[in-house]
Amino acid sequence: MNVSELARRLRVTPYELLNKLPELGFDIGARAIKVDDRVADQIYKKWVEQARRERLREQLTRQSTVAPVVGARVEVALPAVMAVRDFAGLLRLPVTRVIQQLMKAGILASQNERLDYTTAAIIDDELGFKVKQLEEKNDGWREALEEHDLIKEQMQREVQTDLQVRPPVIVVMGHVDHGKTRTLDAIRKTDVMGGESGGITQHIGAYQVEKNGRALTFIDTPGHEAFTVMRSRGARVADIAVLVVAADDGVQPQTKEAVEIIKAAKLPFVVALNKIDKPEADPNRVMGQLAELGVVVEPWGGAVPLARISAKTGEGIDALLDLLLLVAEMEKERIVSNPKALALGTVIESHLDKGEGPVATVLVQNGTLHRGDWLGVAGSAYGRVRAMRDWNGQAVDAAPPGMPVKVLGFKAAPAMGDIMEVPSDPSALEQKKAKSVQRGVVENLTATKSAVLAQDESAPVKLSLNIILKTDVLGSLEALLGMLEKIQHELVQVKIIQKGLGNVTEADLDRAAATQPSVVYGFNVMIPRAVEIAAREKNVEIKTAKVIYELFDDVVRRLNELLPQEMLVTELGSGEVAAIFRSETSRMVVGVKMKEGKMTTGCKLRVWRGEEILGEGTAETLQLGKSATKEVNAGQECGISYKGKVKLMIGDRLDAYTEESKTRKVETFR
Repeated sequence: MNVSELARRLRVTPYELLNKLPELGFDIGARAIKVDDRVADQIYKKWVEQARRERLREQLTRQSTVAPVVGARVEVALPAVMAVRDFAGLLRLPVTRVIQQLMKAGILASQNERLDYTTAAIIDDELGFKVKQLEEKNDGWREALEEHDLIKEQMQREVQTDLQVRPPVIVVMGHVDHGKTRTLDAIRKTDVMGGESGGITQHIGAYQVEKNGRALTFIDTPGHEAFTVMRSRGARVADIAVLVVAADDGVQPQTKEAVEIIKAAKLPFVVALNKIDKPEADPNRVMGQLAELGVVVEPWGGAVPLARISAKTGEGIDALLDLLLLVAEMEKERIVSNPKALALGTVIESHLDKGEGPVATVLVQNGTLHRGDWLGVAGSAYGRVRAMRDWNGQAVDAAPPGMPVKVLGFKAAPAMGDIMEVPSDPSALEQKKAKSVQRGVVENLTATKSAVLAQDESAPVKLSLNIILKTDVLGSLEALLGMLEKIQHELVQVKIIQKGLGNVTEADLDRAAATQPSVVYGFNVMIPRAVEIAAREKNVEIKTAKVIYELFDDVVRRLNELLPQEMLVTELGSGEVAAIFRSETSRMVVGVKMKEGKMTTGCKLRVWRGEEILGEGTAETLQLGKSATKEVNAGQECGISYKGKVKLMIGDRLDAYTEESKTRKVETFR
């Protein structure tokens, strides 16, 4: 890219641009004419960011409309990047107040757009808060673990004499493909994994089994990295964890993350060393890797129980269950509840069923849920229990503590992870229409990072891939949005123009047709025949998938197709025209004395006359003495067959360079 063109984009003169670049950390020379496209993009982003911050500080200095808070400032910890709505929540202020303050500072931002820590800190100071930056990375699951406080508070209020031991809730965690679902298959003697696409658990499920006359509740959490939040919600409601590690594969990234989640939740846990039947299994190596993570198992003199199992053959499953019963017995003072209280529990999974309407799987954690009970979520009326089924599909009239049940009767599907309660006074709950509640659940899911940021006239225009996303359940929608959020590129972006639950409809096609080019993605949903026909008529593409990464990879492929080729410029050297031997239309043969660097056959030439660039050309052939050559170096004199529109003159300077076309790739964090 020419420096003059970059200067025009930044609305400054080339002289101002070249003078300020060293302050921004770029050293391209005071007389540079061209700059590599990649470096130009970096300069542009750095320049715009610097200008925005200077403008922000200047306007905040002049501002005096917001009165400072009297007294001590409240200290608030902020992450490095956060959405405006999350920022307002941390400050416990209305989001409109924060948006108004941002507008006064010259920043136009909606509630879903992102703020960096520096900008947020300045706004915080004006609003009367003292801020500090969070040192820990924001893993998402740490916040989810803290949401368990509501149930803890109710348990603390219970009369101790009414408390009884309940079935322990066990969460199974570990790296993808280490055999978590197959382990549960062996425990339940069912084949759940056979119904999962690609062998990856797509949704959280809860199941109950019996061993030695005592019930055990298992939560089957997805093991893939796309489901970090879903895994954390599983850990939040659990009493005991099972860490499944493959004996042939050892500790992997999700294994380490699972250990962090277990420790943060302060859960007692058991290590299940799976796939010990494989010839390549090496239990001692795996136990050594676990010890490096601070997990010292009993065979190595530690306190963490370990069971060697083979989910494929069933070996060691009984020993694993015995260990879980032993841990539950040791934790029996903590694994208690009051079955006489009003029911309180956590939504494990929810979706819209065509025949049954909004349906949710609820894990009852205290009290007993009865058929006919009123249902409340976050202070809103969500319906009444019309029917309940256990994990086998059998109808039940009551669900005691520790039992997972499928609940019918919701007016709207609650969000996965919501706390469900049976109110003492149903009339006190806020009444909401099912349609608006359901829309709110979907719209409040995590916005993608690639959403359009604050409008800036000087901001580069990104190419957008417009997406309409329809999924079967909220968990899938949340996981997909979380993955699309990880796609980052300065030239292209994913723009989700509509998202929701249920089958693809003709209304989705109309929206896609109005925002071409658009793709309608359906995950685990049906495409009715009438919709397929309408899609062909409206020239709208519908793409379906049953495994999350099939859909994700297709999005990345389409973004890569949108990317233009990147041109890499390599400076070679320069020489001076010493003689002109022949001149034709668009071609000349000249003698050149090389001053520095080198010149190669076929390289591009930049023609300078004094301090002005006249144009460009090409060195078609080079001749050293009477012999043709492919390269000449500094200090040599050579003949050049020059092709170009500029007529060369003695004394002109020729700068040699090459251009290389490179395919760009979208950056993902899988």
